[in-house]
Amino acid sequence: MMRAVRTLLAPLALLAAIGLPAAAGAAAGNPDPAAAVLPGAAPARVIVALKPDAALLATDRRPLAADDPRRQAERLQSRADALARGAGMALRSGRSLGERQQVLHADGLTSDALAARLAALPEVEWAVPDRRRRALFVPNDPLYGEAPRPLGPDAGQWYLRPPDALFRSAADFEGAWDLRRGDAGMVVAVVDTGVRPDHPDLNGVLLPGIDTVDDPVIANDGDGADGDASDPGDWVSDADSRARPGLFPAECIAPSSWHGTQVSTIVAAVADDGVGMAGAAHGIRILPVRVLGKCGGYDSDIIAGMLWAAGLERVAGIWNPGANRAQVINVSLGGGGACTQAYIDAMTRVADAGVVVVAAAGNGVGMAVGSPANCPGVVGVGGLRHVGSKVGFSDLGPEVALSAPGGNCVNIDLGEPCLYPILAGTNSGSQAPDAGGSTWTDSFDITVGTSFATPLVSAAAALVRLHRPALVPAEVRQVLQLSARPFPQEGADNGPDDPAPVTACLPPGSVEQLQCYCPNPAAGGQSLCGSGMLDVPGALRASTGAFARIAVAPSIAVVGQPLRLDASASLPSVGGTVVGHAWTIVDGGSGAARFDGSTDGAVADLVPTRAGTVVVALTLADDRGAQSSAQLELAVAPASEGGRGGGALGAGWLIGLGVAAFALRRARPARR
Repeated sequence: MMRAVRTLLAPLALLAAIGLPAAAGAAAGNPDPAAAVLPGAAPARVIVALKPDAALLATDRRPLAADDPRRQAERLQSRADALARGAGMALRSGRSLGERQQVLHADGLTSDALAARLAALPEVEWAVPDRRRRALFVPNDPLYGEAPRPLGPDAGQWYLRPPDALFRSAADFEGAWDLRRGDAGMVVAVVDTGVRPDHPDLNGVLLPGIDTVDDPVIANDGDGADGDASDPGDWVSDADSRARPGLFPAECIAPSSWHGTQVSTIVAAVADDGVGMAGAAHGIRILPVRVLGKCGGYDSDIIAGMLWAAGLERVAGIWNPGANRAQVINVSLGGGGACTQAYIDAMTRVADAGVVVVAAAGNGVGMAVGSPANCPGVVGVGGLRHVGSKVGFSDLGPEVALSAPGGNCVNIDLGEPCLYPILAGTNSGSQAPDAGGSTWTDSFDITVGTSFATPLVSAAAALVRLHRPALVPAEVRQVLQLSARPFPQEGADNGPDDPAPVTACLPPGSVEQLQCYCPNPAAGGQSLCGSGMLDVPGALRASTGAFARIAVAPSIAVVGQPLRLDASASLPSVGGTVVGHAWTIVDGGSGAARFDGSTDGAVADLVPTRAGTVVVALTLADDRGAQSSAQLELAVAPASEGGRGGGALGAGWLIGLGVAAFALRRARPARR
């Protein structure tokens, strides 16, 4: 009985701690440079980017990545000292996040205040607080099928099976496995708390990972960043909170979560071995990246982990070898606030490297989507109940790409089992890991949250990439969205204790929003839970369709200067050949343009004739009858600006924007 109380309440307490408390959130949204520092507060931390033409870089042209760690640290501190003179205060350097970006620390002021001060310096392009993010809680494999068990869940891994009248949000990985199984050549990075490498459901699954947590106190492993991604435990005790209230506030007090192990097993637990559970994309490899420690981790730890996983930056003197680089990055963590420029820059680099980033929307009980799930290009994931309605804890908003099962307990009372959680591997240790303590969550020690909807979408993205390796990240995102099944608009209830009907979801505001019916954008509804419910075999079939792609040169659009539009990188459907192109001007907006020459070839010449916005469209057809369309929006600058400004907007979003209607007609599976 006591165990049931502890494990049920802990996720609820952590749910409230996902975002900042109300007062802190207000401060984050409107930073006050004069804000007082609370007693015991941690030093200010900021991520800063120097301008490309900064004088600090003019005499320091040797690539940072080419230096050994000691020399790199010296050069970073030298830059920090130069910025300190301009800021009028002492600065300590943290890690590098690229040739022009680094972390800076200071005492005696808030991170918001330090960011404001540094952003005002003439050589600084931007500076943002290095905030903490936390794991998103709400809180012939014997555990796969439905069967009565002493601790449950009796429903087994319901979310991997085909949908039916009860489990309407089930994603049908079973159907997908008939089309594509996991493969050891596919790597999913789990950017999280690290992993317990001794868990039997991860036997042979793990690649050598990294620990990017550079604060030894938060890391809880006695050192900073290193090549050991194993999870030592992330518990926060009463004593921790009393000793360091600024670093470990009371809302962080909790036993160790083993969150990274849970996420890793959901993605890739060994299957068909007669042990434990089945991973949604079993057969792939997991790259563990430890970015969270006690009470979470800083943005710079998370960004460094993503860049390392993509093979873009060295951490602790370690490069990620090419064969181990991630094709998909799972980010089951987050916090409140808008996507900062630090994340935007990192996500752009990761996407340019061909890596799909999947992130949890958050567990703020129907509030706005947190960061980094709200960053451009990220596949933001909302959580659903088994019947397909938005589960109470899930956040929502236009940044959500699609939704997947997040687990739910249905009318749970004290001491009763959770009926429909998401199964995951874990460890029985409440602080440090128990030797021989590898186990699985159950109906009392539960795993529910958008943290656990996210790895289902990451697993689907991995299978899509295996099925059609030529797809770029934006196309993988579109395939997942356009193949999603519609949200149901009936069949949910709040149980006998709450007879009020379930209502339609509303845009996020300042009031919590529990279970609700997600609108269907395809039917004209507002996008709040994404395009629909994850449908994995549908995504695999849609990935074989045609994809129109538009490249433009030059990248700056100016009145009177021709632009070359090129569709030669477009993909026909699998086994097909492109046989036709059609270019059109969809919308002249406040500007206008004309084509100079043919509009039915792989390339077309466009001449802007007036400043403003022009939208051009490409439709291609192949010899298998597939069609696909894409649009490109151009901001056209006046000729007098001589090429300043203008250009193509949102090219990453535009690639593969219109997966062919024909391809989707072929791809969408029959309703079950």
